[in-house]
Amino acid sequence: MTNRASLTAGYMALFRALESRRPPKERLFSDPYAPVFLRGWRTWLYRAARFRAGLRFAEAVLDHSAPGARAAGIARTKWLDDEATLALRTADQLVLLGAGFDMRAHRLPAAARATVFELDHPLTSRAKQESLRNIATPPRVRYVAIDFARESITEVLRQAGFEYARPACFIWEGVTNYLTAEAIDSTLRQIRRTAAGNLLLFTYIHRGVLDRPQQFFGAAKMIARLQSYGEPWTFGLYPEELETYLASRGFALVKDLGVEEVWRETRRSNAGTRGYEFYRLAAARVS
Repeated sequence: MTNRASLTAGYMALFRALESRRPPKERLFSDPYAPVFLRGWRTWLYRAARFRAGLRFAEAVLDHSAPGARAAGIARTKWLDDEATLALRTADQLVLLGAGFDMRAHRLPAAARATVFELDHPLTSRAKQESLRNIATPPRVRYVAIDFARESITEVLRQAGFEYARPACFIWEGVTNYLTAEAIDSTLRQIRRTAAGNLLLFTYIHRGVLDRPQQFFGAAKMIARLQSYGEPWTFGLYPEELETYLASRGFALVKDLGVEEVWRETRRSNAGTRGYEFYRLAAARVS
């Protein structure tokens, strides 16, 4: 995992901030903290969105630039929020792998009783804490700096006070598509050492988008852009192979769905949602 705070996390903060601008009856979630992470033109776009016409303009600009990216970001946030809320009914530890600007520790009511471990690259973690310097962080939230390429997740969690015998929920959002197969395998095998029944919520991309991007709307343009940024997608899985892949690493697949399925369930207008049909969401338990 590399430090992607300036790009990926920044875009996700903007997507969440704009969604939170919608009227309460329309929005799929509320993230009042997202605006503190916005910089430059993202701040300007967010300010313009305080009016209804400005919000439509901001969403249209983003949807034209990267078809489906905003809709996928909203869908994955909504789904992960809901699944984590359910998991935290019994789990009292929440681990965010590659936390970025995720603020679930603060904004999810279900997380109020949990000890939260936010693992991320030291630079990203430092940038996040600097942005939150005027926002009180409760002692139950622990920032854990880690170089994923060189340090053991198992060891840094243990040092941070994670209790391996207690139930936990892990969230691995927007990360696997940037890793090597070896890094993903290592992470999964370390999570499986925790208590049986622990839940892992994660996102991944359909392997076909790497092999045949032209078959997915907007994918070829997106992949070319990511390569120009120096942040190419490197890993994906075929959905039909996911259950076997996880089972061989000590997990039982619970759910696997595409972001378009989440969007359909919201019953909101699907304007601007075409694209990113290759982006997927999954839940698995430690066997």
